[in-house]
Amino acid sequence: MAEDPEVETGAVQAQDVQPATPGAKLRAARDVQGLSIQDVATRTRIAQRQLEAVERDDYAALPGIPYAVGFARAYARAVGVDEVMIAAEVRNAVHGSDLGANRYEAFEPLDPARVPSRALAWTAAAIVVLLIAGFMIWRTQMFTPPISEEIAAQEQAKPVAARPAGAAPAAPVAQTVVFTAVDDVWLRIYDEAGERLKDGLMKKGESFTLPAAARNPMILTGRPQALGVTVGGKPVPPLGQADRTIADVPVSAEALLARAAGAGAVAAQPTATRPVGGAPVPAPAQPAPAVPQPGATAAN
Repeated sequence: MAEDPEVETGAVQAQDVQPATPGAKLRAARDVQGLSIQDVATRTRIAQRQLEAVERDDYAALPGIPYAVGFARAYARAVGVDEVMIAAEVRNAVHGSDLGANRYEAFEPLDPARVPSRALAWTAAAIVVLLIAGFMIWRTQMFTPPISEEIAAQEQAKPVAARPAGAAPAAPVAQTVVFTAVDDVWLRIYDEAGERLKDGLMKKGESFTLPAAARNPMILTGRPQALGVTVGGKPVPPLGQADRTIADVPVSAEALLARAAGAGAVAAQPTATRPVGGAPVPAPAQPAPAVPQPGATAAN
């Protein structure tokens, strides 16, 4: 039976109209789905002019080979075409043209639809900056060398005043050390073994009594002026300058009393002594110069 020549001619014509280039295949797939080029741009987050260049197989209008391949893959994924096949055809088309001879394909970019937005990138950068700034502030607060520590060491090195001869040594009396927060203040009190006796925020008006058995207790705080310290009910001078971090400052009763005694000795000024009655002491008399007598002659 002879084949119908009209059917054979129609099959040949249908075969001839099949899209041959990657761009034509993508455009045909888009038309089948009834999508506009703007719809594809919305799905892929690729500029419409770049998608139009992909449809025209105009790869010279794109930034480079990696972008041409990446845009074509994203386009194929959006319209349901095999993206691996499209990517291979685009590479073959590019390398077969002058574009492939002049440009080096160093990498293939990620799918533009999966690239983080600019707002997300700026937000992440701001978080990183805040974290770095917070770490630097904490590091400065913790490692600033306190001046009061040196002052306390000098005061401890001062000699203790000798008691009068014949006087019996005073019996040691246990003195209670009490810390009272005159304002909200963070502090840490610890002994020579590193055990924390008090650690945290003290609210205004809150008090803490130092354990009598504490061995060489010391304090760390950033606001010494916010603490009122008493030894046996008597206030002692501030532990340091205002808003300056102090660390390893001894706070035992003996250390605080020695600190108070040293501050009092510095404040006292020596005065000149006068006799009873307030009269000034006269200056010692100077001998009068010798005056030659009239008629006296020089000895031969």
